[in-house]
Amino acid sequence: MKTTKKMINRNFLTILRHWEVLPITLLALILLFALSCTRKTNKESSTPQKDILIGAYFFDGWSGKNRYADDPNQPWAVNAPTHLTKRFVEEFQEREPLWGWRGDVQEIVEKQIDLAADNGIDFFLFCWYWRDNKGAINREAIENASLHTQMHMYLKAKNKERLKFALLVANHGGSEIVGADNWEAAARYWMKYFNDEQHVMVDGKPLVVIFNSAGIDKESTDRMQQVAIENGFPGMVIAGCGNPSPEVGFTHRTHYNIVPGYAEGSEEHDYSELVEAHKQNWIGTEEMPYIPEVTVGWDKRPWEGPDGLHQKEGWYYPNHTPEQVENFLRDAVTWMDENPTKTTKERIVLLYAWNENGEGGYLMPTKGDPNGEFLQAIKRVADERTK
Repeated sequence: MKTTKKMINRNFLTILRHWEVLPITLLALILLFALSCTRKTNKESSTPQKDILIGAYFFDGWSGKNRYADDPNQPWAVNAPTHLTKRFVEEFQEREPLWGWRGDVQEIVEKQIDLAADNGIDFFLFCWYWRDNKGAINREAIENASLHTQMHMYLKAKNKERLKFALLVANHGGSEIVGADNWEAAARYWMKYFNDEQHVMVDGKPLVVIFNSAGIDKESTDRMQQVAIENGFPGMVIAGCGNPSPEVGFTHRTHYNIVPGYAEGSEEHDYSELVEAHKQNWIGTEEMPYIPEVTVGWDKRPWEGPDGLHQKEGWYYPNHTPEQVENFLRDAVTWMDENPTKTTKERIVLLYAWNENGEGGYLMPTKGDPNGEFLQAIKRVADERTK
């Protein structure tokens, strides 16, 4: 860096000595360029750098129109977003974000960008949904899906440069992608995201995380890779959740979350059990690197039963603390320290989640956490890894 500064200063003095033979306009442009390079060099040398990248999954069930909005017998739903439930309103009010249940306002999205960036988060992984289920691509329906509303607002946010983004392809019930033709069509659709300079790259390739890695064959991943190459990328990083096979074409392994007892009946468990279940899955190889995932909470009771989203009852872990989440994240970073060849060279760690309030996995400040203590826990680990 010092050598660069010396070169700039030496060239600057050379320009001054020969200013008489240069046109005035050209001289002014050269001087402005030299000064801007000096300012940029100084800025880069003084900016602290973090040796990890922290991503947080972003679920947008907090836009659109609730299914009960027009039901006079459900007054709680008049202005409710799609995934708010009666159980939320009556039993889990503490999970309401400080700005209210709706997030589909440009200023609120920009506030979330600042909150995440200020607390050590480097990017959001937006949940992305296929339309139509098991059928051919429906671009208009994808564009108009309320589940993509806040992602679209992020893409036009005035502070977008503070936070990068990537996609979590939520290819599950109602949004399944079936067949190589459709996976190729999906990849072609994603190019508009991959070409955005804010998109996350791994080893120079755009990152995409696939929620359900089952049912995808080698032809599908090959055609996805070919689309990326045709569009000027050296390929695509395709990270499968769970236990994807490298023979099928997945390049990396990760998780959306890990939840013992997902549908085993309503039963309270200790958060430490959830932590240990994750650590057992932090396994990577040079062939199939692992991106460690940290679940910051799990309790989906607001979505269970007839006053929820009719989900089956499962285990819940209600006693987690900011300190436990902080130590959990720190352990994931330590795992990367100890296994540098078994994870990404960018040292990515994923958090479930920024706003899965319905499932108890959220970091955004809420009425129950108005000071953002869970976010501060993330920041403490991020600050430790900043040099």
